[in-house]
This record gives sequence, structure tokens and C-alpha cells, in this order.
Amino acid sequence: MERFTDKVVLITGGGSGLGRAAAVRVAEEGAKLALVDVSEKGLADSQAAVLEAVPGADVLTIVAYVSSETDVARYVDATVERFGRIDAFFNNAGIEGKQNLTEDFGADEFDKVVSINLRGVFLGLEKVLGVMRAQGDGGTVVNTASVGGIRGVGNQSGYAAAKHGVVGLTRNSAVEYGQFGIRINAIAPGAIWTPMVEASMRQLDAEDPKGAAEQFIQINPTKRYGEASEIASVVAFLLSDDASYVNAAVVPIDGGQSAKY
Repeated sequence: MERFTDKVVLITGGGSGLGRAAAVRVAEEGAKLALVDVSEKGLADSQAAVLEAVPGADVLTIVAYVSSETDVARYVDATVERFGRIDAFFNNAGIEGKQNLTEDFGADEFDKVVSINLRGVFLGLEKVLGVMRAQGDGGTVVNTASVGGIRGVGNQSGYAAAKHGVVGLTRNSAVEYGQFGIRINAIAPGAIWTPMVEASMRQLDAEDPKGAAEQFIQINPTKRYGEASEIASVVAFLLSDDASYVNAAVVPIDGGQSAKY
């Protein structure tokens, strides 16, 4: 099954984790890729992973900061210049930020997290939706929210606020752009074993991050971490025509974690 043959898929946060897994998945189904990340090495590693899975895949890499209007315009323009269009957009780049009580979180840290996790999503939508609407034949977007965007997350004020914002932005833009044949959905991953979650465990317990990880996952009904490939499967579905009547949805991918409390 090649649902993305001749489709151009743009992915932010494409240098690691969910972005890399999604890149490999849609490339296996025929996609042409534009990968965006702040890390040049991460992008090179992702490109290598894609080419290992799909020799000869067409992959453009762009180093950019998603919170910069100039950089966002540059990565969108570069994608259109290379491929002529954008069919699907995985608006995925994000960070966790520091963990602390709200009173100790700090305005600078809050601004940093929101700038990447919410402003970055908005700027990507702003530019890509304009391209898709001008193309005149629809398009698909998946934004990365989080279980932290549908419930509270202790000691993560900036992250939770930003991800709740992504949920609202997803629903609002989906209502606006459905009339143009553009579907916009969000995923809400839970505890997925990625470099960001590994870093989170080190924040919980710098001396024993492995123990912290084992303790943390016990709150999940499945008692295990999700894999990036499991997220990629859902992203590929939502970006594909198989999800042609799915719009404004926020899909938890969390092993039931968000239903537990």
C-alpha cells in the first residue's frame, strides 16, 4: 500500500523521535519528504534512516527554527521550490522544557516553551495553509499536541499551556479550512520512548533515570512506553486519504493514560 505516491510531505521536528519515525513511514509509502529541524546532525541521521529504508527516496533537509517567522517562511518556500507543492504537513517540532512548580517555573522558561510548542505550530500553519489553499486541491495537517494538552501535567506549566493551545488551534483552523478541502487534526501522544522522554526522566531523577522511567510507566494501563513507530502509523493514517472524513480530531495515543485520571 502506497498512500503517499507523488505526495509531498513536510515534517518539522524531523531530526529525531516522532518526526524521524513518521518520515520513514510515509517514505515507505511513496512520499517525497521535506524535513525541518534545528539540528543539522539530526536531519542527516533522519535522511540516512529514510534512505536505508527506502533507497532512492527524495529527501530535502532544512535547518530552521520553527519559532522564527523568517525561518518558517524559508522552510516552506524551500519545500515549494524543490517539489512544487505541499500535500501534507506533520507540524511536530516541540520541546518539554524544565520541570518545576508554577511559582518557580519562570517567565523566560515559559516563553521559551510556548514559543516553540505553540507559536511554532501557528507559524507553520499560517504559511502552509496559505500554500495549500492556493493549490486549490486540499491538503492535510497533523499537529503534535500531547496528553498534556487534554489534561493537567504536574510541574510543566509551559508545556501544558502550549499543548492545550495546540488543541485549540487545531480545532479552530480545522473549522476554518474544511471548506477548502483541507483537514487539520492533532495527535496527543502519551509516554512514547523518545529522546525527549529520556531527558524528562533525567529531570525526574538524575541519579536513577532508569528507575524513574520504570516507576513513571506504572501509571499507564498498558505498563509500557509507546514506540515512535506506533505514533507514525497514526500520523500516516491521518495524513492519508484513508482519513478523508476525519477533521478537527484530537487523537490520544497513550495506552489509555489520559482515561485513567
